[in-house]
Amino acid sequence: MTNVIIGSLLLISFVLFIFYIIKGGNLTVGFLGMAILWAVIGMVPFNTAINKIFAQPALNYGPTIIYIVFGSWFGRVLVDSGIAGSISGQTEKVGKKNPVLAAILVCLVTMFIFVSAYGVGSVIAIGVILLPILFSLGVPKDIAVAAFTLSIGAPMYVNVVLFNQVRAFFPDVTYGSKYLTFGWVGMIVQLLAVVIFLLLNSKRIKNGEREVLKTDSEDEAKTLKITSGWQYLTYVIPIVPVLLNMLLKWDAIPSLVISTVLAMLMTGKMNGSKKAIKFMNDTMQQAISDIAGLIFFLLALSMFTAAAAANTSRFESIFRAILPQNTLWLALGLGILAPLALFRGPLHVWGAGAATAAVLTATHLFSQWYLLPVLYIPTLLAVSMDVTQSWNIWALTYTKLDSRKFLKAGLPVVWIVSIINEIIAWTMFG
Repeated sequence: MTNVIIGSLLLISFVLFIFYIIKGGNLTVGFLGMAILWAVIGMVPFNTAINKIFAQPALNYGPTIIYIVFGSWFGRVLVDSGIAGSISGQTEKVGKKNPVLAAILVCLVTMFIFVSAYGVGSVIAIGVILLPILFSLGVPKDIAVAAFTLSIGAPMYVNVVLFNQVRAFFPDVTYGSKYLTFGWVGMIVQLLAVVIFLLLNSKRIKNGEREVLKTDSEDEAKTLKITSGWQYLTYVIPIVPVLLNMLLKWDAIPSLVISTVLAMLMTGKMNGSKKAIKFMNDTMQQAISDIAGLIFFLLALSMFTAAAAANTSRFESIFRAILPQNTLWLALGLGILAPLALFRGPLHVWGAGAATAAVLTATHLFSQWYLLPVLYIPTLLAVSMDVTQSWNIWALTYTKLDSRKFLKAGLPVVWIVSIINEIIAWTMFG
């Protein structure tokens, strides 16, 4: 009876936490507060809470932070070396006679870059090139912005930086061929959905008015000046870390370091010691700045996850009663309810859904290898279309697009993708 009462109180606090997040509450403060609250409600012994909830989880999370740091640095080098901007700029030279084909090409380039690049800074640097190209082709604003953000969301299925963030809930899962087999398939499904989305709107694109979108000089991306033919090889650098992991079974850190050094060498950023050191220092500082808030958020999240694990016995019986035991029903349910990830809702693992993920993992009702993809899918719906996502906010502000038109255009697309990918995740891991 005690477990039922305490478990009910924990779930009530969880519901209140969801409202707090939806109302725009600070995530870091929220998760730290929830960790303290669940330790108190669950009557976790004081010394146990200090060591097992607030100290050890943060210390154990160190290796994951290292992955995020090196991933962020690689993404910053791609942008500041001009590789990402150069790849983006090439799209303007192709497909001008066929705006639909050109729009598809822009989306493919976006996906290619964000296989490894990450962060709002990188999105802005690429967006100020690609969004004006889409508008100059006559692509209507709602279609252009939705296609752009969907194209960023698609490669997040395999992006090593984002994967190592979601892995905080599922430490047994590793970034390797077993997961990447699903990740690439999930990415391709969303890629095909974007292509179909543009084809279905081809009439609007062909009849659209060409618009010149003025850019803010502070946001303009650097572009690599190709002086030798071999420098076109820099265009494959964004996928080098993933290839090294898949083909040679390298860990992500050496893969990212080698790729980062290769990018600097091939773009002339290491010609001269002073120039090389300055470029390295500048990109490292900016990379850390890009993820500083994220790191503290993830540390608070690891403490809350530990608090959920410490209270497993309190709510396990309740979850066993309300959750479907069949893995297929769980996958279908998450696919159908995937829009609940919007506005940092209960299916967004970097929002209120963190509690959902932490509790589900702690109950051991399902394998972590299964839970990661089926909970990642709704989260990536939000990454693609949520108007609380930082780079989506920037895109809407930059283009002056109404958020309702944005959601109306893109949400049905990514919702269908979520249902399809949930079924695929079930066939692979369920």
